[in-house]
Amino acid sequence: MPTGFISHPDCIKHEMGNYHPESPERLSAIEDQLLLSRINDYVVKLSAPLATEEELNLVHSKQHIEFIKSIRPLSGYAEIDGDTFLNPDTWNASLRAAGAGIIAVDAIMNKELVNAFCSVRPPGHHAEPDKAMGFCFFNNVAIAAQYVVKKYGVQRVAIIDFDVHHGNGTERAVMNDDHFLMCSFFQNPLFPFSGTLNPADNMVNIPVPAFTSGTEIRQLVEEQWLPRLHTFQPEFIFISAGFDAHREDELGQMSLVESDYAWLTKQIVQIAKQYAQGRIVSCLEGGYNLSALSRSVVAHIKELAEI
Repeated sequence: MPTGFISHPDCIKHEMGNYHPESPERLSAIEDQLLLSRINDYVVKLSAPLATEEELNLVHSKQHIEFIKSIRPLSGYAEIDGDTFLNPDTWNASLRAAGAGIIAVDAIMNKELVNAFCSVRPPGHHAEPDKAMGFCFFNNVAIAAQYVVKKYGVQRVAIIDFDVHHGNGTERAVMNDDHFLMCSFFQNPLFPFSGTLNPADNMVNIPVPAFTSGTEIRQLVEEQWLPRLHTFQPEFIFISAGFDAHREDELGQMSLVESDYAWLTKQIVQIAKQYAQGRIVSCLEGGYNLSALSRSVVAHIKELAEI
């Protein structure tokens, strides 16, 4: 079975200002690098549907959904916080970003794909059940993870988050729920300044200092993530795939490179093949240096597709 690549033009229409790092050009850079790397023939492209409000409600309160819907501007921007804005196209882009994870789950469970990468924006892992923040409006990975549990009865779901920032929204969505094991590393201290105090038992949080190298991350993953994943034996794996821990990305100060993302992905693929019939849905989170982002995404997809 092939690897899926899921996106939609609506995800490019959301923008938060000319100088905002979470820009439409992120997706264009990924598409360009896919062409340059000549791996388009190895992936199946699917169009992300609009997630329904019922699907959003798997994670988010009805009040939060109504709030985001109600502040949609007819022109210009509506501000959530100093970093997070809606433009007139944000609502549809957000529904597409959440819908990508849903269609990926369906395609994988129906044995049309073995795994998938969702090239979508806005990202999601900072969005809490009742709060948008940190460039995020709805939590794409958490919604899809709850969906695979509710619709398909999957009992053990692992969520891997290798963004440079802690996935506070995802942690809030799945903490203390035995269906889920969440493994992450993140630079500390750094926005959103969470994840270090009394994490739930189903969290494997690894806060690391600035300038942590890929070699150090590999050792921590081998020592802390992999033993817990082998014990948990996940039946499905989701990845919050942030590439802003790359040494060229100025929103963090970590020192990973493409080969580190390839190594991380390979470890996840091996766990998935052992316990989860290879089933992985990876959703784009951070990554703001366009060259580093696109190169890292291609390295990630090559490992997913085993090419």
